[in-house]
Amino acid sequence: MPVDQTQCRVVFQKLDRQLTKVAKKLDPASVHKFRTYSRRVEALLGDLAPEPSRNGRKLLKLLARLRKKAGRVRDLDVQMSNLRSLKIAREAGQKSQLQRALAQERGNQEKKLAQSLHKENARELRKRLKRAAGDLEFPESTKPLSVTMREFAQLGRSQHPLTEKTLHQYRIAGKRARYLAEFAGKAPDAQRIIEQLKRMQDVIGDWHDWLKLTERAEELFGGVRDSALVAALRNLTRAKFRQGVDAVVEMRSSVAEKKPVKLETLPSRKPPAHQADGLNASVA
Repeated sequence: MPVDQTQCRVVFQKLDRQLTKVAKKLDPASVHKFRTYSRRVEALLGDLAPEPSRNGRKLLKLLARLRKKAGRVRDLDVQMSNLRSLKIAREAGQKSQLQRALAQERGNQEKKLAQSLHKENARELRKRLKRAAGDLEFPESTKPLSVTMREFAQLGRSQHPLTEKTLHQYRIAGKRARYLAEFAGKAPDAQRIIEQLKRMQDVIGDWHDWLKLTERAEELFGGVRDSALVAALRNLTRAKFRQGVDAVVEMRSSVAEKKPVKLETLPSRKPPAHQADGLNASVA
């Protein structure tokens, strides 16, 4: 399937709109959308398009810097949301202390992002986005789905057990592969792969968000023997890790057999309220 030129233009337009919104207000929704559309443009210019022009290279560098700073804010937004959803009878004081620490860090990261989004940077980014969108051309031989599956298949060559490090690599590769597949348009095969990759990405992303929250709690309160909150978070994170491994195994099977994964077996990334004290110790 060739590149959907309309979808390419839409991505540039949406990033331009998100830039306007995030420059005015750094709320969670605006930061998240700015980050995701930045990734889409990066995937388009960095992985799918021919050798980027001088303007394209500078745009990629600028986007990478801003996207990473937006990512730090976004990560803290998700961690705070997860912590609020955690129901734990013990260590209420530690939970409140952790909430305050995350909120303070979020404020610091927001200031750094805001400083990077001052008018001069926003103006330069818009100018380069417009130029890159106008210059973008693809050879007829460019096939987004082929690039997508090649990107994903490279990770599946290892037969070693999945670790936290490799699961995180699947999270990053899954994002990039999904965004590349989106440029194949509305073809049924593309939509199927996009849905599968998104579900895998959501499950692994859920685990990663809880892992980062757990690590932050450990910095403040010590290990599982020192804090009931840390113990609950560690149990929950290990259970999420196993769900992430299952999601990767399903996706690997789908790629190998060229059939859809069982999406109903994969949980959504948006977490419900968890009864942490009720987690069985066997997940540790």
